[in-house]
Amino acid sequence: MVFFENLAKGFIGIFNAGGATLVGLITGILPTLIVLLTFVNALIALIGEERVLNFAKFATKNIVLRYTVFPVLAVFFLTNPMCYSFGKFVEEKQKPAFYDAAVSFVHPILGLFPHANAGELFVWTGIASGITTLGLDIAPLALYYFIVGVIVILIRGIVTETLTKLMWKD
Repeated sequence: MVFFENLAKGFIGIFNAGGATLVGLITGILPTLIVLLTFVNALIALIGEERVLNFAKFATKNIVLRYTVFPVLAVFFLTNPMCYSFGKFVEEKQKPAFYDAAVSFVHPILGLFPHANAGELFVWTGIASGITTLGLDIAPLALYYFIVGVIVILIRGIVTETLTKLMWKD
């Protein structure tokens, strides 16, 4: 009989923990996400969509900008999965490399800008909860995660573009 009581307590405990997590998200990260999304949309409106598009065309001409600044802006402004639509600004042979860079950046940006990939925020919040449980500040980790992410997407973009060019040869 004790076994079934413990089983029932454990079963309902899962839902109680889930409820506590939900309340934590509602009072913690969700207001931040809403404000960030509002800010990004207001920023695009203030700058002007045409200017944003012109900058995108400029940024794709340089290989370093194409696989650093451009994917970062795409993920920041359009978020996952819309950021991949920025691929329309790159040449056909560069599209696989741009996609590789953008898809590789949707997690490293989460620590600083959680609106960018809200669907997979649980990854960052899991890491962050472990760090805060240890009594450490998550800000340096978020910054390092971002910087390493930019370095990785540059490397991946260049490697994928090179491989695509090799395979594209007739």
